[in-house]
Amino acid sequence: MATAVSKRLHGKTILITGASSGIGRSTAFEFARNSPKELKLILTARRIDCLCEIAAEIIKEIGAGVKVLPVQLDVSNPDDVRTLVGRLPAEFKEVDVLVNNAGLVRGVAKAPEILEEDINVMFATNVNGLINMTQAILPGMLKRNNGAGAGDIINIGSIAGREPYVGGGIYCATKAAVRSFTKSMRKELISTRIRIICIDPGQVETDFSVVRFYGDKEKANAVYTQVPPNHLEKAHILALTAL
Repeated sequence: MATAVSKRLHGKTILITGASSGIGRSTAFEFARNSPKELKLILTARRIDCLCEIAAEIIKEIGAGVKVLPVQLDVSNPDDVRTLVGRLPAEFKEVDVLVNNAGLVRGVAKAPEILEEDINVMFATNVNGLINMTQAILPGMLKRNNGAGAGDIINIGSIAGREPYVGGGIYCATKAAVRSFTKSMRKELISTRIRIICIDPGQVETDFSVVRFYGDKEKANAVYTQVPPNHLEKAHILALTAL
């Protein structure tokens, strides 16, 4: 028997950024599990090999009712994002749900020592990348239903955007920007049928911390010695799939 969620997702095309690991990967699986028929998933990230592996895993678990398209994409590269829709096959061009998940953190330096490179890459990915992706997909949503608009945009923020921490000045600022951008869009699109949501996960154990410490897994693991992280259980992803 079809669930309410599967009915809402039936026939939809969903694009997820940062889908090669962590929350993005788990989100892709949950969408597929909740709507195993007539669903199209566009999985984007820089690591195309990982995306292809995930696509194969989804098809193996769910079956051919879900079509999965892996697309190599660097959201921090405006030109890459700008040409994305034009590079998609015809049946994947009309995106119904955009999940702006791609994001990263670099370092734990305090204000006087933050590296310019780290500042630039965090803003380019977490803020500029999210905005660029929205600008690439939103016009298509606005054209639907005779101009009334239709679609869903889900921005992955962070509790750090609400509660900054020592050594996280730039990352926290980027996630606060995501939160403000989401609120502004919601007001701009209030007269349409396009829904905007920002989800702020708490501490989650993914490759995220490995990136924070420039590949040092020992330091990354130490982050979770005092506070047990959430292990991407199904409950933490349901908010994304219950559209």
